[in-house]
Amino acid sequence: MEHITVHFDQPVRKMKPVHGVNNGPKTRLFSLDMSRYFVEAGIPYARLHDTEYPYGSGHFVDIPCIFPDFSADPQDPDAYDFTLTDEYIAAITATGTRVFYRLGVSIEHASKKYNIFPPPDNQKWAEICLGIIRHYNNGWADGYHYGIDYWEIWNEPENPPMWQGSKEQYFALYETAARTIKDRYPELKVGGYAGCGFYAITRENQTPFYQGFITYFSDFLDFVREKQLPLDFFSWHLYTTDVDEMVTHARYVRRTLDQYGFRETESIVNEWNYVTNSADRFVRMKTLEAAAFVAAVLCALQQEAVDMGNYYDAQPNMRYCGLFDYEQACKPFYALAAFNSLYRLQTQVASSCAQPGIWTCAATNT
Repeated sequence: MEHITVHFDQPVRKMKPVHGVNNGPKTRLFSLDMSRYFVEAGIPYARLHDTEYPYGSGHFVDIPCIFPDFSADPQDPDAYDFTLTDEYIAAITATGTRVFYRLGVSIEHASKKYNIFPPPDNQKWAEICLGIIRHYNNGWADGYHYGIDYWEIWNEPENPPMWQGSKEQYFALYETAARTIKDRYPELKVGGYAGCGFYAITRENQTPFYQGFITYFSDFLDFVREKQLPLDFFSWHLYTTDVDEMVTHARYVRRTLDQYGFRETESIVNEWNYVTNSADRFVRMKTLEAAAFVAAVLCALQQEAVDMGNYYDAQPNMRYCGLFDYEQACKPFYALAAFNSLYRLQTQVASSCAQPGIWTCAATNT
């Protein structure tokens, strides 16, 4: 067996918050509480997307849930329904986890679609976003001062169950929302578009649908560069069982952003999980093999040019949750907890193993 080598006298970089998750510790209308596990793993960020889906998505996080009557006045506090989202975010912050807020809607797989259409008025939609930001960061409408810094404009707009409009319509929405938010709050980080992934660069015989994700990315960067829009971060997704594929995609995103001149734009992979093609893939997400994969990905993301990671999903009632089985932690959770032991030390140091397929990460403090 090959030796693992660690050089504690060779600092590499600051430890990065790659062990984040999607959604919060209390779920299924607050009947399940994973707060103690969030604290144990030191979850740095919880991204809010598909929150309480499908049980309570009519009242949580999404724009139509918080602002149910689009004809209402965005300046009127009574037009907003913050109640359950307030409780949800309070549960997150109580564990020491910060919120990464997706502005938009949850995915809709049913035959009838309700909320995944382009807004009738992009500027008004952006003003509603400002109302949400004011509520959670500036205390408006009996609100809070959470200092939520990441604000993501929509999710997977190249995916029909997430966006029933055209590419051009999403680009127009991004332009309006990004400008409006940054003009009012220049200190916040605004970005998107939570891309479906770039499977065509690593997998053969991909359909035109998947190949289109590549051109969507380049067209988006062309648009943002031409319009001189803010893009503080670019978010993307990957579901795989191959750590090397994660590395390839991370390098592709960073290289592409740099080529288009977005060298300061953060790269955030905010949906990823151990997903096989087998019929029992949701069972296998909770196994030891999945835990080994999660640990390896965390090491790889720390090594690569990725600024943040968010495992999908931390809601115990969701099929894509490999961390919990209702009120109990599953094996992959302990990979996050182990990584947090390094994250708390703050400084990554050099480590390596000559054996292919063995991923390492080591850290120290001052």
